[in-house]
Amino acid sequence: MQENLYLEDASFILSDFDIQKIEENIEQGHEEAVKIAVASLNAPNCADLLEKVSEDNRQIILNQHASAIAPDTYVELDPELCKDVLEDMEAPQVAELISSLESDDALEVIENLDADYQQEVIRKLPSKIRISMEEGLRFPEYSAGRLLQREFVAIPQSWTVAETIDSLKATSENDIPEFFSDIFIITSDSQVSGKVPLSRLIRAGSQIKLDTLIQEEIYSVPALMDQEEVAQIFRRENLLSAAVVDSQEKMLGVITIDDIVDVIDEEAQEDILKLAGVKKPNIYRDVISTSRSRFGWLLINLLTAILASIVISLFDATIQQIVALAILMPIVASMGGNAGTQALTVAVRALAMREVSNINSSRVIWKETIVGILNGIAFAGIIGVITFFWFDNIELGVIIAVAMIINLIVAGFFGAGIPIFLNRIGSDPAISSTVLLTTVTDVIGFFVFLGLAAIFLI
Repeated sequence: MQENLYLEDASFILSDFDIQKIEENIEQGHEEAVKIAVASLNAPNCADLLEKVSEDNRQIILNQHASAIAPDTYVELDPELCKDVLEDMEAPQVAELISSLESDDALEVIENLDADYQQEVIRKLPSKIRISMEEGLRFPEYSAGRLLQREFVAIPQSWTVAETIDSLKATSENDIPEFFSDIFIITSDSQVSGKVPLSRLIRAGSQIKLDTLIQEEIYSVPALMDQEEVAQIFRRENLLSAAVVDSQEKMLGVITIDDIVDVIDEEAQEDILKLAGVKKPNIYRDVISTSRSRFGWLLINLLTAILASIVISLFDATIQQIVALAILMPIVASMGGNAGTQALTVAVRALAMREVSNINSSRVIWKETIVGILNGIAFAGIIGVITFFWFDNIELGVIIAVAMIINLIVAGFFGAGIPIFLNRIGSDPAISSTVLLTTVTDVIGFFVFLGLAAIFLI
């Protein structure tokens, strides 16, 4: 007997079991069960389904059950996968899909398409939406202009509460956003004079003028401002929305908190990936391009590893006479690398959150250096005792203890100092900090440990 999968609660988080059940129904040819299941999913869950099913089953869902997929699903999809999916469709079909989205979501979907196909889709859009997309694409990538939503509520400052509410009731649903929390007050020349939270409007008397309800602080975002700076403003000021203005301070649109949450997530992912030398989250990219994108940093890592090996080779005679050194070397380098990575991670995060500037950068570096001293002393005692009992050699225990202290001090200082220095000279600290730090801790760790052994044990 056929067992249908039907998710009555659209907010339900799709489990692996549910995805497997949908795939089973696809493979068994139970088309109606698949259609019902897909139609019952909200956009995030449907995107999760499309991302996790096999490529063949994804194509079946897209080809046979496209009508059951909510348009917002394509906004939630991984950008690389969304691009591939849309470029397999006909341009009129993509244009119809984009026309049903809010302007900021439509731009997010269309901006990833290849240039030629993008223009083909834009030509199929209704004139009003086409003009909106063309204007949005003229803004720099990752700018506030790319995030702005052109559906917003703007009211003349001379209006009363009653006039505002009557106007909103009479306005077509297509001309105002589906959800909004603020009403923007504009002057006669379309400049923003402030905003009124919807909750304050509802509680106010019907004859009260809007300009008496305006919040004291006005936050208008220039269209060319970088999206990371916009996110910082939202986070610092606890905003739900902000007006986007042009160079003449005229209102172009609105940025809302849901878009800023995505920006914060994207920026955090980007920094994490850069620390590992990965440019994009590329699980949907082909193997060749993925390998090519990672080759550069792996080559740099190889060169730095060779540099560390050259340092070791300077003491090959010492290592031949005392084999224990070869056993203990990785401990010093590994502890230095891990301690440095801890300091580096804290520093990169602080820089990303604008918590570090020229005023307090020296204090941050000094603090991490002190932490390196304290941890160096603690772990020097531990490894010194272990080495003494392991090799029955007190001098070797003292040498590795001293090397541990020095390398953890170096790790703390450079772990915080490298990203702060790179940021000060205008370089992205998330990109090259890890490689530089690893080189420093490995080279200094090996040099100090083997150098002390060469002086005192040979």
